[in-house]
Amino acid sequence: MMKGLLKSFTFALAGIWYVVRTQKNMKVHFTAALLAVVVSLFLCLSPLEWGLVFSAIFMVLLTECINTAIEAVVDLISPKFHPLAKIAKDCAAGAVLLAAVYSLAVAGLVLLPKVWGRM
Repeated sequence: MMKGLLKSFTFALAGIWYVVRTQKNMKVHFTAALLAVVVSLFLCLSPLEWGLVFSAIFMVLLTECINTAIEAVVDLISPKFHPLAKIAKDCAAGAVLLAAVYSLAVAGLVLLPKVWGRM
């Protein structure tokens, strides 16, 4: 049982590492996440505020992983242009965009007022 669980974690980490290594946007998301955490550390956030910040960070990272997986499967199944392949890729990219907008909203509602309060 533990071997199977360890194997599952190994596969999952390999997938995350693939996305980090190969996707420019994931590097941008990780940089933004690190910046958000560093700023949050200086702002003494409440547990609820930390929850909002981390939910925003993980939503963006999660959707970027799913977007990469969908793109890979679509490319495998349909290497040539197909309207349905375009829809799948566009919808996956749209999910990342929505998550990024959510993260900006969290930053605007949670972090910015505290930063302005310190100025």
